[in-house]
Amino acid sequence: MKILVIQQKMIGDVLVSSLLCDNLRIAYPNAQIDYMVYESTIEVLKGNTSFDNLILFKEKHQKNKWEYFKLLKSIRNEKYDIVIDAYSKLESWLVVLFSGARQKISYWKKGRTFLYTDNIERKKTSDSNLGLIIEQRLALLDPLKLDIELETFPTIKVTQKERDFATSLLNSHGIDRSKKTIMLSIMGSSLEKTYPLEYMSKLIDFIADKGDVNLLFNYMPKQIEEAKSIYNGCKEETKTKIDFILTGKNIREFIAIMDSCDMIIGNDGGAINMAKALGKPSFIIFSPWIDKKGWATFEDGINHVSLHLKDYKPELFENKTDKTVKTESDLFYKEFVPALLFPSLNAFLTTHLKK
Repeated sequence: MKILVIQQKMIGDVLVSSLLCDNLRIAYPNAQIDYMVYESTIEVLKGNTSFDNLILFKEKHQKNKWEYFKLLKSIRNEKYDIVIDAYSKLESWLVVLFSGARQKISYWKKGRTFLYTDNIERKKTSDSNLGLIIEQRLALLDPLKLDIELETFPTIKVTQKERDFATSLLNSHGIDRSKKTIMLSIMGSSLEKTYPLEYMSKLIDFIADKGDVNLLFNYMPKQIEEAKSIYNGCKEETKTKIDFILTGKNIREFIAIMDSCDMIIGNDGGAINMAKALGKPSFIIFSPWIDKKGWATFEDGINHVSLHLKDYKPELFENKTDKTVKTESDLFYKEFVPALLFPSLNAFLTTHLKK
């Protein structure tokens, strides 16, 4: 049997959809399982043995029709028996169409049902603390009627070499490993997904006041000016606990460093999803225009906590469209003052700093 799983999206989605491969490998240990992803996401899949081949959707496939056609032809030649399309956009529709697979599974979409043999209705509410996004992905396995206990937690594999690298790096930066080390996801992927910088400084001061801890900043190189602004906004005593430059040069270095940390706190995004896949407790701040029910995975109020302005001031969202909230995200963010977060953050830190 040959199976193709398609997930052409970002790191969090690729991690979640890797669960499809994990469960397929358990159910069909002798099958060829291939996973199609964007080339930029492969670092989080290293060491995963649930799939046989990564089919990389590269920039050239987006920009060059001939290259895209060659990709479609190579997929056609594989003669897959089953295709599971977790992406369900134009790029993947053509892949599914050309695949020739006898069973094609995806989400129900008006006008696209003819492409698939099985069209799954997306769940609107979550039945557990797995999070809606994970429940939706696992539902794509329903047509196969797998007689197994489903794996529900995506994981990232870390090698001993990477752990040794992280240990050496942290030691070279003078990080005292006897103290708790907290990764701070100080920036989202954009300013519209980033807790206000001055508020983040106050949040970091609150964390620093809770104990003698190591604080690591996580941000992209292009966000360094914003990172400096957050750092400069912190109290002088707090600054003594912050390592500003220990960020890692690439995704695998970040993963190795995160694996050496005790928890992560900050903006929702790829860093949070990677930390969860490493088994680290998380405290997440969602942007006002993001619906947290999808990505508040494994939330239990103890190991994984997520906060949204709507949790505190639902009246602000009345009669507001998603588009309006996104456009006015800075105004909504101003209402999400640090004092609202402090009680939950205090409980989270109290639990995890004493472990």
